[in-house]
Amino acid sequence: MINTNMYTQDIKHKEDELAIQYLPAVKAMAFRLKERLPSSIDFMDLSAIGTEELIKLARRYDEKLNDSFWGYAKKRVYGAMLDYLRSLDILSRASRKLVKAIDYAVEEYRLTHEEEPTDLQLSEILQEPIEKVHDARFASTIYTVMPLHDQLHVGDEGAALASIERDELVDVIKNILSNFKEREQLVIQFYYFEELTLKEISEILHITESRISQIHKAVIHKIKESVGA
Repeated sequence: MINTNMYTQDIKHKEDELAIQYLPAVKAMAFRLKERLPSSIDFMDLSAIGTEELIKLARRYDEKLNDSFWGYAKKRVYGAMLDYLRSLDILSRASRKLVKAIDYAVEEYRLTHEEEPTDLQLSEILQEPIEKVHDARFASTIYTVMPLHDQLHVGDEGAALASIERDELVDVIKNILSNFKEREQLVIQFYYFEELTLKEISEILHITESRISQIHKAVIHKIKESVGA
């Protein structure tokens, strides 16, 4: 007669071993994501969220259906980390408006001073408390690590974009990017598909991090504009 308790314990042991095997990969993923985020976002929080998801996935993994556990788990673990960032409620309606005002003020300031203004300078320009300016810029920084799909469907423009078929939106993005210079296209490729940090892209393309941020915002704006959002 089969000892059911021993059999269950053996399965659980194998599942835990599977999770432990890929813990370094989860920590590396959390570290790479953390590099693209403000310093106040804790690496340990990201790592813990990823580890918790990894354990859940290991316990329901069926090797008969998926021959590669990490291939099955990688996207889901990363998605759990992004869900955690979304849960911070980083872009309220008020902060979205302030982010747009900050973006405009930064561009105006850069045209005359050839550098980005500080939070204090933006506070004076916009007549907003410095704490609100700091929080809005913090939210904007987190927001930019989200997939393009997220960025295009969050905000007042979301309703217009939600009505567009996914394939159509992909075509719109391709057309928009084709109108940018090769270096600007590379910025989007490196940031969203290679998941490089602003610093790494800056070193490769020899342009400033603020310029990279500017290109990113211009692309998002053009995409929304092109679909009438």
